[in-house]
Amino acid sequence: MLKEFKEFAMKGNMLDMAVGIVIGAAFGAIISSLVDDVIMPPVGLLLGGVDFSQLFVVLKGEGVFNTIDQAKEAGAVTWNLGLFINAIIKFVIIAFALFMVIKAMNRLKRKEEEAPAAPAEPPADVKLLEEIRDLLAKQA
Repeated sequence: MLKEFKEFAMKGNMLDMAVGIVIGAAFGAIISSLVDDVIMPPVGLLLGGVDFSQLFVVLKGEGVFNTIDQAKEAGAVTWNLGLFINAIIKFVIIAFALFMVIKAMNRLKRKEEEAPAAPAEPPADVKLLEEIRDLLAKQA
């Protein structure tokens, strides 16, 4: 059983998938930082100083809350619209990046398919028949 697991885990596809997952997780963290720390602050300033990470609506609970954490500590139920907007932006950026990678891979695949294969060398009997044909053509 251990041998079978080792063979399964060491297959090329499994290793490729593991590398892809690790790189994907790191890429997701970078995109999160890009959206939360680089893109959304200027967008919030342009929209009148709105902090999207703290944009929420209280659905159940009483009081005025400045942050989501304050609302949750008071037991309020919130609708976190800003966090949802951030998640949508992150998704769009990641989807676009994956689209570009897949598009590049498809382009490379098409170039490989379009490259004409070298013609196969004819079998020996066909070569012999061609030589005979050429000799007969010279005699005529």
